[in-house]
Amino acid sequence: GPPPVETMMNSIATPAELVRTSVTFWTLMAETQAVMAYRIMGMAGLWAVTGTENTRMVDEKGPAFAEAMVAGNRAMMSGKRPDQVAMAAMLPLQRRTASNNKRLARRGPNFLKMGG
Repeated sequence: GPPPVETMMNSIATPAELVRTSVTFWTLMAETQAVMAYRIMGMAGLWAVTGTENTRMVDEKGPAFAEAMVAGNRAMMSGKRPDQVAMAAMLPLQRRTASNNKRLARRGPNFLKMGG
């Protein structure tokens, strides 16, 4: 016969869960854009970044995406819903973009070079 109602209910995302997934996605996108802007301004000498920022930018990509891929695959293989798989894959990336955004925002503009 059909699966019990509890099992069926667990396989359907609530509107709140879908909103959370959507907000996480858009937060990840906005923070990524902000971090890219800070770093590009840093390369142009307009934002105060450390000398290791460019290396850090390259070095963090592989491990971040590997962690996201493993988390997403683990969620998928354990039978999670698509929104749960997406959340599992986005959270490791979003933790890093939030951290980078906060760190770079604190550094502030490089006024010494802005005067020309």
